[in-house]
This record gives sequence, C-alpha cells and structure tokens, in this order.
Amino acid sequence: MGCVMPDLGYDVPVAVQELLERSHRLGSDPTITNYAGGNASVKSTVVDPASGHDVDVMWVKGSGGDLGTLKFTGLAALRLDALRALKNVYRGPQFEDEMVSAFDYCLFGKGGAAPSIDTAMHGLLDSAHVDHLHPDSGIALATAADSEALTRTIFGDRVAWTPWRRPGFQLGLDIAAIRDAHPEAVGVILGGHGITAWGDTSDECEENALFIIRTAERYIAEHGRPEPLGPKVARFARLADAQRRSKAIALFPVLRGMASTDRPQVGHFFDTDTVLGFLESERHAEVASRGSSCPDHFLRTKVRPMILDLASDASVPEMIERLGQLHEEYRVAYRAYYDRFATEQSPAMRGADPAIVLVPGVGMFSFGKDAQTARVAGEFFINAINVMTGAEAISTYAPIEESEKFRIEYWQLEEEKLQRMPAAKPLAGRVALVTGGGSGIGAATARRLAGEGAHVVVADLDEQSAAAMAAELGSRDVARGVAIDVSSKAAVQDALDEAVLAFGGVDILINNAGLSISKSLLETSEQDWDLQHDVMAKGSFLAAQAAVKVMRDQQMGGDIVYIVSKNAVFAGPNNVAYGSAKADQAHQVRLLAAELGELGIRVNGVNPDGVVRGSKIFAGGWGAQRAAVYGVKEEDLGAYYAGRTLLKREVLPESIADAVFALLGGDLALTTGAHIPVDSGVAAAFLR
Repeated sequence: MGCVMPDLGYDVPVAVQELLERSHRLGSDPTITNYAGGNASVKSTVVDPASGHDVDVMWVKGSGGDLGTLKFTGLAALRLDALRALKNVYRGPQFEDEMVSAFDYCLFGKGGAAPSIDTAMHGLLDSAHVDHLHPDSGIALATAADSEALTRTIFGDRVAWTPWRRPGFQLGLDIAAIRDAHPEAVGVILGGHGITAWGDTSDECEENALFIIRTAERYIAEHGRPEPLGPKVARFARLADAQRRSKAIALFPVLRGMASTDRPQVGHFFDTDTVLGFLESERHAEVASRGSSCPDHFLRTKVRPMILDLASDASVPEMIERLGQLHEEYRVAYRAYYDRFATEQSPAMRGADPAIVLVPGVGMFSFGKDAQTARVAGEFFINAINVMTGAEAISTYAPIEESEKFRIEYWQLEEEKLQRMPAAKPLAGRVALVTGGGSGIGAATARRLAGEGAHVVVADLDEQSAAAMAAELGSRDVARGVAIDVSSKAAVQDALDEAVLAFGGVDILINNAGLSISKSLLETSEQDWDLQHDVMAKGSFLAAQAAVKVMRDQQMGGDIVYIVSKNAVFAGPNNVAYGSAKADQAHQVRLLAAELGELGIRVNGVNPDGVVRGSKIFAGGWGAQRAAVYGVKEEDLGAYYAGRTLLKREVLPESIADAVFALLGGDLALTTGAHIPVDSGVAAAFLR
C-alpha cells in the first residue's frame, strides 16, 4: 500500500503512483499522444472509510487533463461496482450524454477530477491497467481505407480492430466485448481514432501499448511508399531561412486579423522540417483538405486547414490578396458545414475562421484563444501531418465522415466543458510590448498586464533584465524578453519582428523606455540633450511607428500608452533636456490620437512623478542629482516627493501600472488623447 492521503481517509495503492509514472512517460512523447490527449487508468482494491469493507476502485485521468503532467488531483476515482451497474440503465448510443452525468454517482471519496467521456472504456474493460492513446502510427493505421485488413496483416490475433464509433459508453461496451472475445489480444485499433491497450500490471500495459505503436511504425517504414504524397514540387519549395522569416513576419499580422474576425486570437508559427516537407509535396493540399480524423486533433485544428495555393516565391502582396479571398471562401464553407449538420439542439457556431493556415515555402500559422492553445493546435496538426503521410504510405488516408466530425465538434458535452472554463481575463487574447520593461515602471507594468491575461514582450536595452522579467512572468507562451535600443530604427524593428513571430502581432505598445540627466541649461551638453531626446522623443516615435504598421495590418485596433511625466507640464529647475523630451512625448500622444483613431487605435499617456523605488533612472544618478537640487538625502527622496503632494503618499511603480491597466481594461474604451496624472497630487502639474 502507498502513503495515506490525509484529505482522503484511505490508503492510496502503489499502483496509482505507477499509473502516474506511466502516464508521464507516455505523455512526454508527442508521437504517442499530444497535450491533453489520451487517458490511462488503474483498478485496485481499497478499504472504504465509510464501511470498513474492501471496495474496487478505478483511478482514471479526468476530463481535460494532460498525461505528461498528470497529478493525483487530476485523476477521477470511481467505484467499479457502481460504474459497471450503469449497464442496467444505459438506453443506447442516442443517449450517450446522460451517461457522463451518471458517472458522478459512481465517484469514490473526496476531490478528484471530473470523469471524462472515455471513463466507460476503462471501467468496463476487465483489465487492471488500460491505456487509450493517439499515436501517429496508430492513427495512421486507424485512418487507412483498409484499416481492418491491415490490422490483421500487421498484428494477426494480437491486436483486434473496431470500426469508428464516437467516444462514449457504447464504445466502452464494444471494447469490453472485444477483450472478452479475443483473450489473446493485447489491444485494439479504434477505426478513425487511435489505440487502446491493456495489461495486468502497469509495465505490461505500457509494453503492450508500445508494442502496438512501434510495430505500426516499423510496418509503415518498411512497407510504405517512399513519396506517399507525391514528389516535391519546385513551386512549393521551402524558402531560404532569411526570406522565409521575412515573409512570415509580413504575413502573420494579416493572418492573425483574419483568424480574429469572430473573436481575438493569438498565433504561433511553425517552420519545422515536418511542416515544410509536407508543404513541398505535390499532393499536400489534396490530402490536407480531407481534414483531421482523431477527435483530439480536429477539436483543436478545426475540420480542415486553410491552404494558400500560390507558389512559395509569390510576392507578399499577391499572397495577402489571395489569402483574403481564401479566408472569405473558408468562412462560407464553414458556415455551410455548420448548417449542413446542425440541429435545433446544437450549440451556436463558435466561429468560422481557420485555426490552421498553411503557406507553402513559409510554414504553418496556428491560432487559438491564447498562445498555448495556438501552439498546441499547431502541434496537433503536425501529428495530423504524420498521420496523413503514414496512412497514404500504406493505403489511402480516409478520415471519419464530416457528419461525425460535427457531432464531436458540436457535442453538447464539449460545449458544457467549454462553459465550465473560467471567464477570460480583461486582456486575454492581447499582445503587449513594453519598452524599458526590465525594471521599475516597465517591470511593474509588464507584471500587471500579464496578470490581466495579456501576452507580454518585455523589451529592454539590458537584454538580461528583459529575459529575467519575461521568465518571472511565466513560460514562453506567456512572455518573451527581447533586446531593444529605442533610439535605433533597426533595433526597434527587430523587437517588433520578434513580437510578431512570438505571438502573431502586437495590440498594445507601452512607450516606457527612458533616462534622465539633471543639469542646468548651461551645464547641459549637446550630447546630454541628444541622448534624452533620442531615447524618449525619438524612441517613442520609432516604437509607435513600427507598432502601428503591425496594428494596421491586423485591423484589430490597438492601444499605445506613453509613460510621460509630470515634468511634461511642470517646469522644474535643472531639467531642460528631460522636461523638453517629456513634453515632446506628451504632444505625440495628442497628435497620434488624432491621426490613428480611424484605425481604432487609442493613444493615451500617464504622467508619473517621483517614482523612486525600483527605478533604474533614479539609481543611475538621477536620484542623487535631484536630491542635491532639493537639498535632501538621496534615501529620503521618495518621502520628499510624497511630502510635497496633496495626498502625501509616495508614488510606486505599481501605481503607474494600475493607471496603464485602467486605460486598457475596457472601462475607458472611448478615451483617447488623454493624460492621467499619477503624482499623488502636484497642483502645479494639473492639466488645464
């Protein structure tokens, strides 16, 4: 027996830990099963705390979980006697949905995940350990036109076969019957879907699953046609690295705007050998147009991708024009697909835009509600590429019928799962670039935006600071750190290009990068003047110019927020270069707001004062200079600034971040050209 779980009240069998370890091994290989795909289970006996009697329990990966990262809390625990007794009330395939609700009456103990639709497949099988997986080779075999015959040829009696059936209670009954009728079998190929394997021990179950997967892989490698999708075609040849990158940057914001017609989407770009090799093949469009087959695939990739039908060396304007036409055709076709199969009980159409866009010579662009969803969609389509290629190598790729795809995509249970997801955060689906984001106000703003759901590109002259802040915010699906010298047009463009390649575009620009030198007029050198204007006035202009090009291509509107200063309004001593540069920024806000409104781009400013804590500007000499001007100790400068305000409170970096979010969060959606003072009340800087 394993350790006692204090919140459960019963000893958890060692077999459950074996299940978790097996799941992690299987889930770590994307050719075996992808993120949140497949499931695994174990059955064992424990003492029921309520009765003191032994009870048979099954632990199985819960709904929406991921095998590769599965934890105990991600398992659903069910009493086997209750689960198997559901056969007495099952009314047939047309009543599948009610069986998922019935699983709730079979749960054992406290906590745990919600049971998934595949629970019956595991519980009705008379084996201690069961794995249901979506390996590329297994799905290739499952989607071959002569899948049943191939299964017999490859495996003989060791692996059974069953035709496509939507996941649910009936499929569990079917597989249990196959297991009983074929005691020599170690698993089954599920037509159009994947594989299921079983065993008396965890090791045996895993060995049986890997036997099916590796045997199918070897058969495809040894017996498959060398060019299953036809020869490589010169007009679809992959472009050189620099040219491919340049085209991807030019196309990505346009494609993101198309994919966001119904709701905002974030993107991910793939130009791997698998993707580019597939797109070079003669028949890639023909085969890809048949769409994905495995439910886990097309739920994320939609029934089929959008495919550009121009040569890879076509110009960017030609590609954009054709993609626009294809997008309209895709939306019409998707609407027709929905109307063809929807019933009065079907959920409303969720959006008619593509999740996958294929551009020969360039790569694959995938889209989703956030960067992780977009990346996972692309990873699933890479699996689909492997499936299509494998099936065509040994047979003909024959995915399940569109009517069945619709039943899965618009299954009420899938809709209920989507409805259970937490509400989106205010900045979900938006991409922000923060200049000077490695410290101080920029870092606080980056934290706030990420916390409100934005994807953040932290741009800083200090690349290490940018990388460290991005890592603090989360994974690469959340934030990226890039180097930027805002005074250099080329460096600014490089940073915007990195943002586009990372997330598909930019929706929010925070012009925060700055520095300051406190000197009198006669002490201020030409170099002092140029440096401050290059960074703040010119730098803000260059960043806005580059960001607006992306926003214009996206056609999704956007926001630019300048972190200005009360010194743009207030005339203080020994501050001519800094104050003038800030005044330049302040007027840029008004000028750009007037110009960019027709594009749906709002431009606003925040005017801080005295943000000492965490500021590189103050730590880099400005603090000592200002303290000398005001005749106070440098360590008392924050308190000095607070003392001269109306509210007598120190302004912190987080105070500025709060104001930035107030402009972006939705409550001020009709505000542009405004400046918000965040200075604790400096009467001399009142806007008038």
